[in-house]
Amino acid sequence: MAMHYPRRVSRIKKKRSQGFRARMKTKSGRKIINGRRKIGRHLKFA
Repeated sequence: MAMHYPRRVSRIKKKRSQGFRARMKTKSGRKIINGRRKIGRHLKFA
């Protein structure tokens, strides 16, 4: 039997659909980015 490999999405396709610029294009996407900015890049003293 042949091995089954998980489906690989190309990095370019992923970045174009889920990346920063894709998020900034829509109002709801900008909301997501701003929410993440409020949290900060790292969780401090976790």
